[in-house]
Amino acid sequence: MNASASTPLLRAEGLRVSYTDRFTLDIECLDVPEGGTLALLGPSGSGKSTLLRVLGLLEQPDSGRVLLAGKRVDTRSREGRLEMAAVFQNPYLFHGTVAENVALGLRLRGVPRSERPGRVEASLERVGLSDMGDASALRLSGGEAQRVALARALVLAPKVLLLDEPLTSLDAPLKRDMMVEFSRILHHGGTTAVYVTHDQEEAGVVADRAAVLRDGRIVAEGPVEDVIGLPRDDWLAGFVGMEPPLRGTVLSAEDGAIHVDCDGVEIVAVGALPAGTPVRLGIRPEDVALVKEGEDIPATSIRNLIHTEVLSVSPRGATYVVTVGHGSLRLAASVSRAAVRELSIAPEVAVVAAFKATAVRVTADDRAEVMV
Repeated sequence: MNASASTPLLRAEGLRVSYTDRFTLDIECLDVPEGGTLALLGPSGSGKSTLLRVLGLLEQPDSGRVLLAGKRVDTRSREGRLEMAAVFQNPYLFHGTVAENVALGLRLRGVPRSERPGRVEASLERVGLSDMGDASALRLSGGEAQRVALARALVLAPKVLLLDEPLTSLDAPLKRDMMVEFSRILHHGGTTAVYVTHDQEEAGVVADRAAVLRDGRIVAEGPVEDVIGLPRDDWLAGFVGMEPPLRGTVLSAEDGAIHVDCDGVEIVAVGALPAGTPVRLGIRPEDVALVKEGEDIPATSIRNLIHTEVLSVSPRGATYVVTVGHGSLRLAASVSRAAVRELSIAPEVAVVAAFKATAVRVTADDRAEVMV
């Protein structure tokens, strides 16, 4: 990924949009680095699509400004709007061939007829539909239709691509496949993109940075693996499907690893923070394995084996989220239905939570004073 945090291609400064007394979009500053994909995450009604419309010059904010390559742009900036393209939940394909749909924007923008076939062919190849140019656009599967919509946007060679929950209408298996495809297409071409979704798994696959909105304000922003892997507070942890962040103090550091005391439980993480540093830690549920208490655990590279008991078991699609605890420490584990049965997982059952040091995200706790 070739994003450069020092040269944002798209920047929002002091944006404010008011609709009613109950909702106001209020964005102090947001950067979209060139060549990167920024995911706008948040629950329904948090302001994601409103922010996307403002960034895409489709809606004028009450105050603030949008900068594209350092130049101020707004809804009246035709040049700026021509540098952007969008993909929505509904692909909005019209009667005709796939190639004709992809060429629409080129025709509307006055691109010479002689140039269109080559650009259409290259765009279809980029989305994996190079052999479908003559197919009827109205007879495509859901995934194919969204690829055509993406090709129709990419063929314009936009500086910024805007995507508003493009995979929401797809069924779960197809959506998972399309996440990977969209990630490949966007990153392989070095496209600068803003990607709206309410699905943190989707953001983790497609984007390299994320901004989480709540009630019209950004409550977390940074590398996507940090935002969804090390939440700053209880609300964000719940939103990204984790337990609240663990807090502890570094006991020692050696050979690229740190040992952290979390209320009497020692956790090993990768890092180089000095002893005495207060820290926050996060472990994603999919990185935690559960083993029945008393069973032999084979020697592996797993350095964290925490003796806990099950607190709750909640279904989540094809898996279960099992919350385990030891004293005040809480962890969540993503467990298959088969494993729930095999381990007889239920509240109060003793289990060992196992996870690697590399699975632990850790940062200095800026809400605590360093111990000396």
